[in-house]
Amino acid sequence: MQSLQEKAAQWSGVDQEDAFAIDGTNLFEKLGLPTFVNLSTNFYTRVYDDEEEWFRSIFANSKKEEAIQNQYEFFVQRMGGPPLYSQRKGHPALIGRHRPFPVTRQAAERWLHHMQQALDSVAEIDDDSKTKMMNFFRHTAFFLVAGDELKNQNQQVPCKHAASKPAAA
Repeated sequence: MQSLQEKAAQWSGVDQEDAFAIDGTNLFEKLGLPTFVNLSTNFYTRVYDDEEEWFRSIFANSKKEEAIQNQYEFFVQRMGGPPLYSQRKGHPALIGRHRPFPVTRQAAERWLHHMQQALDSVAEIDDDSKTKMMNFFRHTAFFLVAGDELKNQNQQVPCKHAASKPAAA
């Protein structure tokens, strides 16, 4: 059985080495907090203004300002900055936090479309950083699609830290 990371690599076309190249550079130090806030603001403005009702409806029960904050805090934390997201919300647990939403391949592609446009519109992000970030985003989007498919098969997605622990009686 393929792992979620293997499925994400296959479906996204981004291998794990390229997806996690963001770990080789501290993008938070390189770009700074205002750049991440700008990226997330730009992204969610596009999402909430999307012409496709089916896509906008995914975010209908979310407050735009909260979505922006959640996203930039996660990005900052994941890309070398302080653990803003975890301090406020706990472990990111991406699959679990996205469980209420239909994370389909179509939704992932639409999300990625808006993220690419947002990245391209933020002048402070250099081309190398954009490439690293987009590879991470693409792989992660399809990691979430793989997690969503497991959810739809009524399977539980175990935490990677629980792999060798016996179940409680």
